[in-house]
Amino acid sequence: MQRSKLLPLIVACALFMENTDSTVIATSLPMIAQSLGEDPIALKLALTSYLVSLAVFIPISGWMADKFGARTIFRSALCIFMLGSICCAMSNSLGAFVGARFLQGMGGAMMVPVGRLVILRSVSKAEMVGALAYLTVPALVGPVVGPPLGGFITTYFDWRWIFFINIPIGLVGIVLSSLFFEDIREEDVAPLDVKGFVLSAFGFASLMMGLATGGRHLVPQAVSYGCAMAGVAALIAYWFHARRVPHPVLNLSLFRIPTFRIGVIGGSIFRTGIGAIPFLLPLMLQLGFGLDPLQSGLITFASAAGALIMKTLARTILAQYGFRRVLTVNALLGSAFLAASGLFTPSTPHAIMLSVLLIGGCFRSLQFTGINALSYADVSNRDMSGATSLSSVAQQLSLSMGVTIGAFALEAANAFHGGRALAAGDFWPAFVIVGLISASSALWMAQLAHDAGTEVSGHRPVSKRKVTAEAIADQKPLE
Repeated sequence: MQRSKLLPLIVACALFMENTDSTVIATSLPMIAQSLGEDPIALKLALTSYLVSLAVFIPISGWMADKFGARTIFRSALCIFMLGSICCAMSNSLGAFVGARFLQGMGGAMMVPVGRLVILRSVSKAEMVGALAYLTVPALVGPVVGPPLGGFITTYFDWRWIFFINIPIGLVGIVLSSLFFEDIREEDVAPLDVKGFVLSAFGFASLMMGLATGGRHLVPQAVSYGCAMAGVAALIAYWFHARRVPHPVLNLSLFRIPTFRIGVIGGSIFRTGIGAIPFLLPLMLQLGFGLDPLQSGLITFASAAGALIMKTLARTILAQYGFRRVLTVNALLGSAFLAASGLFTPSTPHAIMLSVLLIGGCFRSLQFTGINALSYADVSNRDMSGATSLSSVAQQLSLSMGVTIGAFALEAANAFHGGRALAAGDFWPAFVIVGLISASSALWMAQLAHDAGTEVSGHRPVSKRKVTAEAIADQKPLE
């Protein structure tokens, strides 16, 4: 097999494993909570810990590959992810499970970015687009396969097996990367911003830990408040630090670029609402409506199927109407379908649920595709690496924040109704709240200039496109 095809397929092993794992666990959350003897709302920590771990370690993944070799880091990342998967399967308490998910995130943070870097540096420019196209397949298929697979395993076997299925995939990735990856590294690597990494890592982890443990889960309230305040203090300290060093781990000066600023901030607000879906929807279908995990998975996969459909249409729509109009109007449409999920009742026909989720998935996919392209429209090649790191961190944190806000809203509604076991009527306020948050991103998108990103969208003829292979590669085909 040609190298331009083989390398992407090897990286695809990692991408498929990561994307399938994140969607499989969402369907299994209620059963995991029951097995661990925990309140289902407490399982928000399992989702947020993984996302925060990604946000913490993604910024240094490229530096580690340059310094220690891409093949070495890729194989190490696979090993860490598999070790985290085994620890998840063996967990018997909420604290152990949350810690294992954080370990998984460490592997995931390095696995896919480093694998993508190998491809970008190993194939010729002429083969670049074809090589990167292979990566979109597992990214699109994983979220479609994940919910039904997780539901099937949880219903007919045991939830712990959803983590063991990562092991053979990871072993195949290790063997193939050992045989076919070159250990690419850079001779002259800029020094790592250790102080900046420590400040940002502690700040993000502490802030999200403080927010996610709010309520009655895992730690006392005083500890939650303390973590949140310590996290804010560390992030403020990082902001001052980043202004004084030549190579900060997260280059905040990129927010001076209007399209990048609006794409990242507005996109993060939209993602915050959408990030609550993997947490709220399976809980509502299983605990509120009484469906089993397989039935739940066969409904929730519709959103990913809608995203798959929209991937074939997004480019044409953006070329026809431009970023400003599409992202502003579509933010409202996507948010409306998100809030509409709160109107589901136990008697709602499954066909209607599937239709709402399918169409909503289409709108969300169009929004994410447009946001990803817009964010890199005016970023120079020199700043592309820093832009992708900062954008990736913002994405993971916003998804984590969505889970946290959704859980807060659900917990508040449950307390208002007497604090008994979760019921169908507890969920609609949470869906409305996260839907309104996503809708507010339209205020940011409306600030775009009418000709913003035209060289990328093709909304009008241009002489030269500024989309680089790196920018295309770092878009999130999953979303």
